[in-house]
This record gives sequence, C-alpha cells and structure tokens, in this order.
Amino acid sequence: MWGTTYVVTTEFLPPGHPLFAGLLRALPAGLIALALTRTLPRGAWWGKAAALGVLNIGLCFPLLFLAAERLPGGVAATLAAAQPLIVALLAVAVLHERPSGWRLAWGLVGVLGVGLVVIGPEAAFDLAGVAAGLGSAASMALGVTLTKRWGRPPGASPTAFAGWQLGAGGLFLVPVTFLAEGAPPAVDLDAVLGYLWLGLVGGLIAYVLWFRGITTLPVASVAVLVLLSPLVAAVLGAVVLGQTLGPVQLVGFALSLAAIVAGQLPAPARRRRTPAAAPPPPTPRPVPPAAGPRA
Repeated sequence: MWGTTYVVTTEFLPPGHPLFAGLLRALPAGLIALALTRTLPRGAWWGKAAALGVLNIGLCFPLLFLAAERLPGGVAATLAAAQPLIVALLAVAVLHERPSGWRLAWGLVGVLGVGLVVIGPEAAFDLAGVAAGLGSAASMALGVTLTKRWGRPPGASPTAFAGWQLGAGGLFLVPVTFLAEGAPPAVDLDAVLGYLWLGLVGGLIAYVLWFRGITTLPVASVAVLVLLSPLVAAVLGAVVLGQTLGPVQLVGFALSLAAIVAGQLPAPARRRRTPAAAPPPPTPRPVPPAAGPRA
C-alpha cells in the first residue's frame, strides 16, 4: 500500500504540496479510527501515543518529503531503506537485544538491492537532503522500536492504537504544513480520489496492519519489510508510467527480496567444536561371591 504513494502523488495530486498530502493521509484516518473504536488513551498512554505518533508520522513525513524534494527519488528511497539497519542498532540499545551480525549483514544487502533498483545515472547528493532522508528513517526506526518495547495497552484494538498515532501525527503536521506550504491547493476530482486513496488505504488500513504487525512479530523482522515499498513503487513505475527495468534493477530486486526473506528467519546457530569423547573405561569382570561356611 505504501509503495503506491509515489505514483498516486505524481499522477493524481497537485504538485508542490507534499506536506498537505501527508496531513490528509494521517489526520482524517486517525479521526475515523477514533470514531469507529471510541477508545482513547489512558494515563501514561497519552504521552506514549503522542510520542509514537510524532516519531512514526509527524516527523517522518516532513523529513521524507524534504528528502524527496532535494534528492532524486532513488537516492531518497535508498536512504529510507536504511531503516532496518537503524532498527538493528536500536534493538541493542532500547530492547537490550544481543547484537546480530545476521541482521546487519542482510540489512546492508537490502540497502544495496534497493539502490540498484531505484538509483539512476542522475543521482546527486545534497547534504540537507541526505540528512533529511536519514532523519526520516531514524525517526520511524525509533518509533518502531519504542512501539515494540511499550507494546499495545490492554483494551486497545489495533485500529484504536493506529488511530491514536495517526491523530497525534496529524495534529503535529497541521502547523508544520501551513507554515511551510501556506494555503491548501485547489483540488479536482483526480486529487480527491488520490487523497482518499492515501488517507483510507495508505493511511488507515495500512497503519492498522502495520502496528498490528509490530506488536506481533520481532522488531527486526518488521523493519526489513519496509524494503517492499520502493520495490512496489518501481514495479508500478514500470507498469503504469512505462519506466524500464534493466538487468541491474532485476539483480537489485533479487537482493532485496532475499534480504526480506532472510529477515524473517532466525540467525543460523553457530556450530561449536566439541572435543572427541574419550573411550569408556573397560568394564570390570564380576567377582564371584566367596563361599560361606557349611552348615
């Protein structure tokens, strides 16, 4: 679902208002989820939900759109693909998991694969754009890790849990959007359809599934699934926009898919050399009992 964002944005939405698109993707979806569930946070979860909403959505969206504006799309997507690597490091610091060379190695393979798929010859590196791309990946990586650490409170369904975060992230985006972009753009029927898709499918449905998966699967297994998003975007670019995928892109696809599959598997156990067992001692022959005195 998230992989459709690029083609929907370029083909349906008015240009120059990416933050407004992010706002409509988050806030209405959050309000709909809250209306459906009628469940609000309690106690400390007001602060936790706000923090998770800002990290997963409120900060992630503006930084991602800033990176997309200042960098070619392929470079921005490759920076976003670094999220599994950041999650693997945060899992050690926040979740106190043991460092996993298996996760880091396959995370690097995934970044390489996405880079081969989406980076073209026009790739350029802008320092502010690179910082924004990495900041977006780090923000969502921290949000994913904290979501795994805090879990989901009792009595909160996945829809309510997603609604809290979408609502908090959307409220955070309101002043950011209007300060950065000014008045909303004029919209036509295509734009309305695009915003509905981003809000209902890419927002409400996708995030309900996403947060349900985070609380169910290991955090590293969830993080590596984000590699699917640029792959889907590349496939849609080829099918809908007529873009071509050459041999290099196909190799990148294979590497990325291998990283996704490997991320769902446990690291192979290390084989330890055990010393050869010593031969058992010889079994002593039984000694016949001594004859007792005759009666």
